[in-house]
Order: sequence, then C-alpha cells, then structure tokens
Amino acid sequence: MTFTERDRLLESAPPWVNSDDQTTAMVPNPDAPNVATIVQQDCPETAETDTRNIPDEDGKPKHAALVIFCISCITFISSYLGGLVTISVPQMARDLNLGPGMELWPVSMYALATGCTLLIFGAMSDAVGSRKIFLLGCFFQSIFCMACGLAVDGTQFITFRVISGLATAMCLPSAMSIISENFSPGKLRNLAFSFMGGGQPIGFGLGILVGGLCADTIGWRWGFFTAAIANTVASTLSCWQLPQGKVTRVNWHGLVYGIDWIGAVFISVALAVLAWALAVITANVHDASKPSTIACFTISGVLIICFVLWQDYQERHDKPTLIRNSLWKNLSFTAVCINVFIIWGAFNGLEQILNFFFQDVQGLFVIETSLHFIPTPITGLLSALATGMVLHYFRADAIINVTTIISAISPLLMAIINPSWSYWRCAFIVACLNPIAADALFTVSNILIADLFPPETQGLAGGVFNTVSQVGKSFGLTFVELISNVVSDAKVDPRHRYEPEGLMVGYRATFWFLLAVNVISLIVGAIGLRRVGKVGKANSQ
Repeated sequence: MTFTERDRLLESAPPWVNSDDQTTAMVPNPDAPNVATIVQQDCPETAETDTRNIPDEDGKPKHAALVIFCISCITFISSYLGGLVTISVPQMARDLNLGPGMELWPVSMYALATGCTLLIFGAMSDAVGSRKIFLLGCFFQSIFCMACGLAVDGTQFITFRVISGLATAMCLPSAMSIISENFSPGKLRNLAFSFMGGGQPIGFGLGILVGGLCADTIGWRWGFFTAAIANTVASTLSCWQLPQGKVTRVNWHGLVYGIDWIGAVFISVALAVLAWALAVITANVHDASKPSTIACFTISGVLIICFVLWQDYQERHDKPTLIRNSLWKNLSFTAVCINVFIIWGAFNGLEQILNFFFQDVQGLFVIETSLHFIPTPITGLLSALATGMVLHYFRADAIINVTTIISAISPLLMAIINPSWSYWRCAFIVACLNPIAADALFTVSNILIADLFPPETQGLAGGVFNTVSQVGKSFGLTFVELISNVVSDAKVDPRHRYEPEGLMVGYRATFWFLLAVNVISLIVGAIGLRRVGKVGKANSQ
C-alpha cells in the first residue's frame, strides 16, 4: 500500500483514528482479503443488488421507516423473551422441576448460546448476505418460541432456549449489517441504531408485564406463544421490505474459505466450556474444586490463548480473521468493549436480583412485580432515542460517562434499601435509572465499532458488539447468582437461609458488587474514551 493510499484512508477514517499511537491499528488494510471480496472474485455474478429497495440519493432505503421498523421488531421480540423468562423464573422452576442454582439457566444458557456464535453468524452474513441470515434467524426464532411454550421438563426447555439463542445470534449482527449497508453516516443512521436499541427496553418491559399477567392467569407458556405469533408477523413483513443487499446468491467456496472457521471454533468452544463451568459453580460453589470443573476452566483458558495466537497468525498472513489483534491496540476500541461487557452485565444482573427482591423478599405476586418494572422500558427507550438525536452534537465519552454515573445510582439505592419501604421511596427510582447507561451505550458503541470495520464486513462488526454484550450479560447473571448464594450461605443460619432476611443478606452483597463494577466502567470510559470526540456525523460534516 502506497503512502498516497494510506493518506486517503486516514482522511476518510473516523476522527479518533488519527491519534498518533492508534493509526496503524485502526485503518483497515485494503490489501488483506475479506469475505466480500473473496465471494465476488470467485463468483462475480453474486454481486447483484436489489432493485426494489435500493438506497436513494440521501443514502437511505426508499422505505427507510419500514426497514427500521422490521429490524426493531426483531430486537424487540428477542428482549421480550428475556423479560418473559426473567419475571417467570419462579413459576418455570416449579413447573419444570429446575433445582436450586439452575433457576437462571434458561436465561444464562440462552445468552451464552447467543454470545458464542455471534461472530460466526456475523461473518456468515457478510459472505451469504445479511438479509438471508436475518430471515433464517427469524424463522428459527418463531419455531423455537413455540417449542419453549410446549416444553414438558427443564431439559427440553433449556435446550429450546439454547436453540433460540442461536436464532438470535443470526438476527443481531445481520440487523446491524443491514443498517450499515443501507444508511449513510448521519442523523438517520444514528436514529436507526437508536430504534434498534430502543426495541430492547420496550421488549424487555413488555415481556415482564405480559409474563406477569400470563403467570398469574392463563400460564407462563402463553407468553412464548404470543412471541411466536408476533415473530412470524415481523418475519413476513421483513421478507417483503428488507433490501437484498450486495450478495444475493450463496458462493460455497467463499463461504468455506472466506471465513475464519478455525478461529470461530476456538472462541465458541472456549466460551461454551467457560459458561458451563460457571453454571456448575453457581449451582454449588463447592463444585469449584472438582477436577471436572478445574478441567473446564483450563480447557477454556487454553482455547482462548489459541484463538489469540491464531488471529495473530491470520493477520500476519493477510488471511480472514474474526477480530484483528491490532484492533486491541486501539484504546477506544478496547475501552468500549470493556464498557459494553460491564454495563450490560450489571444491567441484566440488577434486573434479575431486583425481580427476586420483589417476589422473594417483599412477597409480591408476579403481576405486582411486573407492574413495578414498567418505568424501565420507558426510560430505556427515551435514553436510546435521545442518544441517537444528540450523538452528533456531544462528545461520545461524555455521553457514556454521564449515563454511567446516573445508572450507578440504582445499585447504590438497592444496597441501602429497607425492604419495608414503599415502592415509590426507592425501588421506583432504581427501575427508572438502571437502563439509561445500557441503552445509551448501545447506540454509541454500535456506531463506534461499525466505523472500525470495512463496509464489506459490517456483519462481523455487529457480531463483535453483540458477542461482548451477550457474554457480559451471561457473566453478569452468573456472578450475581454466585455472590448472593455464597454470601447468604456463609453469613446466614441455615435454618433461616431461604427466609426474606436471609436472602437479603446475599442480595445486598450483590448490589454492592454491581455498584463497584459501575465505578470500574466509569474509570475505563474516562481514560479509554477521552480521544473519541463526536461520532455519528454525516460525511459532509
């Protein structure tokens, strides 16, 4: 690559790329092969484009509002299922005979199944076409939503939830790719990411509300049936409205040789084995010393090291990679990934323990608990939309740091709460503030990460963001369950272990832990994102 070519790349790169110590890591290598170029070189006729809904002169699809609506519907339904399971865990555990320590498996195993395969499906969406992978994921999600509602025991239910997680992994990175491919940088693209992010708090909140209503009336299974119906409708609309994109025919040679399958196997197996080990010690902390658990941690660590070394080899030889190791040299990229991991883990962990607090400590019915969560989707949506509208006016690091401080108030209040206090005195404020950082970070980090990847690998960019967030969510759920169990076991008389006072001892420790990780996230953002500046501006700005 000549110096002239490099200068041209630097001029067109995002503003934070031009830092003296970060240039090499951030500028894409035009000489290195990627999925899209391999596919097009091997089979030029695959580069057909959709003439039904191609972007217009303003850099957006002709039916931009419907495209945004379709993508937001799918993220909405994915989060709806999360809220449904969160609120219905006690009823599901009783009906499906899930033992102590396994109550959160339907949530954590779903998150890990998603997190372990997002990079694979992100790369596949670049090779096969984001629209195809998105619609395939919608199809499987509809089927296994229905299957979850029909499950007769815990094993079946967890298995169906795992497969649903794989379907979600198909949808999330391909949805981000569809936005990046069809919307030019600017306010509309920011809003598209905001609506995609806003679908999550609304879905989660409605899932909690519907889950509470169903659990106390017709049964929690109907929550999954309604999700299957809604998902089928959204999938049908997506088939009609989503643009085809650049790749309309599958080229098997490009699919086989244009994706780093070895790296994908390394990282997917490593995360899966690690998740299993964490789930085992969550159920019983004394199992941490068992040879099988130690072996799982060891295997996972070795595979992660192998993945890093393999990515280095692939990058040095200009071969396809999942995540170039040189990206981690960029402080902004590393900081935003750490923040996504921490904030999404803390947000989901607090939501789950707050649910247990309402039901197991305060003794509320499921429907009452679901009503207590109503402020969460409202403030989450407002946070996402406000971020999308002002992102190109304010520094991204300031937005992230301010929203993190606001959300950190939630675990602090829960750590000092008196269970006898009324909902409006403390828990209402917690429900309002908890989602603000997570939903603001969704919009900012998606745009930051998308700008670091070439246009033809936006599916992989979506895979990176969603892998970090989903694995963070799973780790957050695991650690809050582990901490609450360990602290209560150690400090509470066994005779009172499962009484409200005994449970609250462990829950308080969990809330202090969540406050600490929010503070860590704030420090990481203040140091690592200080050079980011404004993002999401139109090319002409």
